[in-house]
Order: sequence, then structure tokens, then C-alpha cells
Amino acid sequence: MSFRRGVVRQSKFRHVFAQAWKAEHCIDDVRVSRVTWDGPLCAVNPKFTAVIIESGGGGAFLVLPLNKSGRIDQATPTVCGHAAPVLDVQWCPHDDNIIASASEDCTVKVWEVPDGGLTGPMTEPVVTLEGHSKRVGILAWHPTAFNILLTAGCDNLVCVWDVGTGELVYQIADAHPDLIYSVSWNREGSAICTVCKDKALRVIDPRRGTVLKVKEKVHDGTRPMRAVFLSDGKILTTGFSRMSERQLALWDTNDMSEPMAVQEMDTSNGVLLPYYDPDTNMVYLCGKGDCTIRYFEVTDESPYVHFLSLYSSKEPQRGAGFLSKRGVDVNKCEIARFYKLHERKVEPISMTVPRKSDLFQGDLYPDTAGVEPSLLAEDWIAGQDAAPLLVSLSGGYAGTPSKHRDKLRNKPKLLSQGSGTDSSPVPRQASSPTATTTAKEMESEGVGVVQQRVTRAEGEGASDRARREIQSLINQCMDHLQLKGNKLDLHHSSFTVEQLF
Repeated sequence: MSFRRGVVRQSKFRHVFAQAWKAEHCIDDVRVSRVTWDGPLCAVNPKFTAVIIESGGGGAFLVLPLNKSGRIDQATPTVCGHAAPVLDVQWCPHDDNIIASASEDCTVKVWEVPDGGLTGPMTEPVVTLEGHSKRVGILAWHPTAFNILLTAGCDNLVCVWDVGTGELVYQIADAHPDLIYSVSWNREGSAICTVCKDKALRVIDPRRGTVLKVKEKVHDGTRPMRAVFLSDGKILTTGFSRMSERQLALWDTNDMSEPMAVQEMDTSNGVLLPYYDPDTNMVYLCGKGDCTIRYFEVTDESPYVHFLSLYSSKEPQRGAGFLSKRGVDVNKCEIARFYKLHERKVEPISMTVPRKSDLFQGDLYPDTAGVEPSLLAEDWIAGQDAAPLLVSLSGGYAGTPSKHRDKLRNKPKLLSQGSGTDSSPVPRQASSPTATTTAKEMESEGVGVVQQRVTRAEGEGASDRARREIQSLINQCMDHLQLKGNKLDLHHSSFTVEQLF
């Protein structure tokens, strides 16, 4: 009989599952904005959650600490300096207290939120950027250069600002003949990709203002599209087919004649908002008005875009915020977190890789972009490019403490034993056929059964290898053993807990 190999694709993210947080951890009574704009309406960083809300006589958004939950009082202070509804908000990637907001009043304002959150209504921004003649609906901070902000409005202009000085550095006026749907920086910040109402995908050098690549009719449908740069230079787009089916397409910027992959999903009319995680190379698609979040993995192997799973709920989403990797809970193997906007509620949803170990999973958390910028604004304006400065997530990792670890922290490494026997630690060996008991079985059967198995193995003349394997298995479930005097006796030798580890 022959077996076909490679039927199941190997991936550590194949079993990622989504789970909504309990009701007591949600944010209730939030009047999410009803503005007719296909934006996320929410922005999240490791410190704060910002949500665009309904406001009379102008535009406002709510800023809450990330750990805030429960009902929000109507008297809670807001950021309310705009004269018209707010369309987009984005946190600065290099300062967790700085947020930019774009509005129908044709301005972009930059705000500095104090560490503890707002103590009163905030009406005075740090800087106001005025250069658009129509409403502004797109914001994109530079990924590596400090204080560089890109804005796009309904006047078909793309503007690049130095927020530190409030100066308009570059303006791209003649590249787009119609409304701009989305803008995305590449990983180094040397180019941007845009999609427009004319159904074209463009790759633009913002400093020279030149169009480097253009692809006409990326998607045949007339509904809005989105595009996002991937870390390897490819571009992922979402849109609609001629038959109004929602599509996902992957493009190689070196050859844009044909897409590398195209996937059709359903016939819903909600715009698909793509959220890309460069560390795991996963893309999450969140449709406005949908009850689902789909997630895919992008690889170098055909068909390049692999569907993983979808999260489904009963309530449709008005928008969603995507938490940066620095804010996820590595103790629970959480690789991403969404903040789903309901009509009057914000609901966190965690994306988790199932793992049994409590140790830090380095393969799930490669080094990620940190707060420190790679370049200053003047360096990028002068023509320099640089990759993001990476930080390790294990540095802020707080391991789950064992119930015995505090007691043993100050113990000396070697303790003298009253019996005078050799107390060197037993080396750990590979598993053998004679000892196949799992740690889970030991946990369920209890300490007494484990000790009986050790005694039985010795009484029956078990080999040293089997005895060492049993000792190794005992080490694995040490947290579940009831220690007496912080010692275990095995084969007439006494081992301290620290020696076993």
C-alpha cells in the first residue's frame, strides 16, 4: 500500500483559533460612530484603545486604557477638537501616547494622551495639519521614520508631513484621477501602494512623487478595494469580482501582469479590511457588516495564500481595531487580538495557537518591530531608508510561577544529604518503549501511583534507562507532585528539586 505524502500542509498556525472575551471584559455603552466611511473606526496599541464615537456639534473619539472594561459613563472625557465627524484615527508606532485623527473638516490633528488616560475633554492638539481641500479619511504613519505621517483625502491628494515641524514635506497631486481607497507603506518605508476608484493598483515613490508600477483593473467590481504591502515586497488586495463576489488577490511587484493567487469568498457587499501581521505572515480579513473574521497564511509555496479558518459570531461588526504584537499576551500563546466594534460595545477577540507548555514559545514570537524608530524625519527626507529595529518579546515575558518556585528561589544549588549517598542529578534521556506514561496520565493518577510505578520498575529489575525515563517524566509533572521536605527519593538516592532541574 502506498501513502501519499504532503497531503496536509505543515504549519504551526494551522490550528489558530479565535475566542471572544467574556462579557465582563468588554467595553459597554460605547456609541460607535455611524459615519458613512469604510474605515476601521478603531485603533489600538499596548496602552490605549481609541474608538470614534457619535458626537453632536463636531467630531470626537474616545481614548481608554487598554485594560479598561465595563460600562462607560456618558460623562467620560473625549478628544473633541474637530469641527466635523472624525473618519480615521491611528496611533504613532514610535510613541504610544501620540495619536493622529482625520476628519471631514479637512484637517488632520495630532494629539498627545497622558499616561493615565484623559482626565478632561481634550480640545487642543499638539499640531494641526492643513493641506487638504476636502475631507480626509486615510492616515498612515511611516513604519521606521520618526514623525513622518501620510494622509490622503477626497481631493485625490496624498500628503506627507513632518509632524515635528508641522511642515508639508511632499504632495502627490497627479497620480490619482479619482477617490483613493487605501494607502499602505512597505516595510522599509521607501514606497507606498495605493488603490483608487479607477480600479488601479499603484506603487509610488513618495519622495520623488513618481509611479513605479501600475496595474489596471486589479478587481473588476465597482465596490471599494483595499491593498496592503507584505514584508517580502508582495502586495495583497481585496475587492470584488464582476459578479460582486468578494475576492482576495496576491501580486508580485516584479511582475504584475497576472496575480500570483486569487481566492473568491462570498457575495456579501461589505468591504473587506485586511490586517497584516509581518511576524507570522498572516492576513486577517474583517468585513464591515459581517459576522465573521477570516484568516489566511501567506507562504512561498503554491497556492501562496492558504485559508486557515474563520471566526463567526451572531453580531455584525461596525469596525475593528488590531493590536500591535507588543501588546499580545505571550503567556497564553496569543498571536493577535482584535477589538470588534458592535453598535454599543467593544469586544476583544484573541487569536491563539494551542500549546500545552507554559514556557515562552520562541517559534511563535520572532523579533518584532519595537518603539524605537530607525530614522529621524530629516534622515528619511534626505533619502535614507532602513528596516525596523526589532525587539524580542521574551524580554517582557513574565513566566507563570510554579507553586514551589518561590520556596526554592533562595535555596543553594547543592544540599548536603544525611544519608551520605551521591546526590548528582540524573541525566535526562530519550523516551524508551518500557516507559510510555505521559505527564497527563501521571497528573490524573496522582503522586502515589507514580511512586508505585517507580518502585515496581526497580523491583522488577528495570534497566537504568527505564529508571531514568521515569525520573524524567516525574520532572515533567513536578508542579503536580506533593513534595515532602522538597525532596524525592528514587533508587536509594535523594535528589533535591533544584538538582532535578
